[in-house]
Amino acid sequence: MKKNAFMCLAVLVTGIFITSCNSDDGGDCLGDFTGALTENEQKLTGTWILSSIVSIEEVDITDDGEDNPSNNIYAQYSDCQKSTFYTFNSDRTYQIGQSQSFEGCENVLTTEGTWQLSSQTLGMVRNCLLQNIVINFSADETNFYFSDNYTVTEVDGNTVQTDITFTYTLTP
Repeated sequence: MKKNAFMCLAVLVTGIFITSCNSDDGGDCLGDFTGALTENEQKLTGTWILSSIVSIEEVDITDDGEDNPSNNIYAQYSDCQKSTFYTFNSDRTYQIGQSQSFEGCENVLTTEGTWQLSSQTLGMVRNCLLQNIVINFSADETNFYFSDNYTVTEVDGNTVQTDITFTYTLTP
């Protein structure tokens, strides 16, 4: 069942708004984002760590032998899953991954590409794929969050359709 929880993380981290930029007939890939950062984009530079995952519906994704659904998905994650991060660099490159500082972490991946922030839409390009996520910042701009509707597979195999909000906190 840990595999289901990891798959949930993988889907949630990568999002569902991915558009392929390459076609079978030899079409061109979308180029990387380039250029100087705007004033609006500068607030996103740095490393942001996953700090909260909250769902509207209660779900149980822990394989702990108890029926204990909760809206707090983050509390049900392992340390490896909780260590998800985004790093946005001033040269428009980014990395998304999980910290490798925990023992027993499996399937740890880091994804890299380029990014831009236009108004509240975060665009990320990786391997000819464009992902657009509408993000919001806290008043002090030390957190950003995004929400969408996902299907979560619980530990007992039931699926729950629910809105989930992910929050990331800027590291000092």
